Amino acid sequence: MPSYSLQLGRGDWIAWRTGITTIANFRAQDIALGGQGAPLVPRVDWCLLSHPTEVRCVQNIGGIGNVTYLPPHLEDPDGKGVMGWDTGPGNMLLDLAVMELSGGECTYDADGAWARQGKIIAPLVDSWLQDPFFHQLPPKSTGREHFGVAFWQRCRADAGGLAPADILATLTEFTARSIVESYCQFLPQKPQRVLLCGGGAHNGFLRDRLRIHLGEIPVETTTAAAGIPVDAKEAIAFAILAYWHELGLSGNLPQVTGARQAVPLGQRWIGQR
Repeated sequence: MPSYSLQLGRGDWIAWRTGITTIANFRAQDIALGGQGAPLVPRVDWCLLSHPTEVRCVQNIGGIGNVTYLPPHLEDPDGKGVMGWDTGPGNMLLDLAVMELSGGECTYDADGAWARQGKIIAPLVDSWLQDPFFHQLPPKSTGREHFGVAFWQRCRADAGGLAPADILATLTEFTARSIVESYCQFLPQKPQRVLLCGGGAHNGFLRDRLRIHLGEIPVETTTAAAGIPVDAKEAIAFAILAYWHELGLSGNLPQVTGARQAVPLGQRWIGQR
């Protein structure tokens, strides 16, 4: 059965309403070539965030978490050793939990303050980490269809009569451990630095849990390390993919998405007034 991806935002409509030439629907070409259409930012990460001598991981924590592994640029000038995959849930389960547990009054746990008040229930985390996705070899990607409402309902049932803060603390730990254990399973070597981006980079409790599990490996934000705003990093990446489309340059990395070859990404609609 052919793969597909549902994307919000119609490039033709945007181009018509704004009069601005628009590049959109970036995943279609990669999927047409047998890829998963995600993650698409590792080539951009390699250009913007690789270091001459340092092994780095760029960890995005949006609804879903995804990592880009960057070997030292001097050792891998062509980017052939760059790796990337979805690590599992990022903020998705936490946000679903907060909305339900707050009765709809909150949509996210600001700075992880609510979760920080709770107790982590390690056996629950161990159980959730048995999900087959975490043991699947890259290339791999996931989304709301796997770690969405149904998975949250399973977690809610498993948590039984736990206090809301304990549920959130345990879900936060689940996200942190899914990221770190993914590194342990699939990286060729440990990173010397981890750069966080996405909304989860603002969650102080999640950052703390990552630092605990990563030990001496520094955990920073992309802003601190490279002058790229945490909240704009994804938008910057897709703007670059659009620019590369205009230049006829490839945007995907076949070793990351599983596509048969690298190609320019996106479809172009000419804006007219």
